[in-house]
Amino acid sequence: MHRFGYTNTEVMTKDDIITLPNTHLRQKSQRVGIITPEVKQIIADMKAATLDWDASREHEVGVALAAIQIDKLYRIVIVREDYSDKKNHGFTVFINPEITKYEGEMIADFEGCLSVPNVYGKVPRYSKVRVKALDINGKQFRVTAEDFLARIFQHEIDHTKGKVFIDHIKDDPEAFYRLGENGKLATLDYEKDIKNNADLWPKG
Repeated sequence: MHRFGYTNTEVMTKDDIITLPNTHLRQKSQRVGIITPEVKQIIADMKAATLDWDASREHEVGVALAAIQIDKLYRIVIVREDYSDKKNHGFTVFINPEITKYEGEMIADFEGCLSVPNVYGKVPRYSKVRVKALDINGKQFRVTAEDFLARIFQHEIDHTKGKVFIDHIKDDPEAFYRLGENGKLATLDYEKDIKNNADLWPKG
């Protein structure tokens, strides 16, 4: 439960983004019933935390965030309006986002996550999805997303279901990478770095 009178007098930073092995990332988020001042504050906090993380990374861009990543169990997702431009700080808000249709073909491509530091994965996703959600004013809207944007939605909506991207590739030794200081991806040693890494996988 979250108290109704939630307010945050401090600006959230990248340090407020929770990471594995935090077990909250494996919990399902709750549906937003009424868009209260608390919900709007959470959205503002999500934006602030993403941009602060973004400012700390030379070769990466924070393209989206789910509310659970700042430890708020609400079905809220924000997506960068232009993820090719780090100077564009605008986000689109998706409350109670739901994929209504998966289309296209399954394509494996690279993903990273602010809550799974230092690990990238080559994850199979549908190339096209249809999404419905509420905006910050409670009005329902729909979008059709293709290619990288479709991947973003699948990744973030997974978060609202208690799933992270590595769950899709857990048994694929060839799918895990790290980002080097030169901004290029290099293969991780599956047996050494991934398979029995207690930080990545839930116990039991």
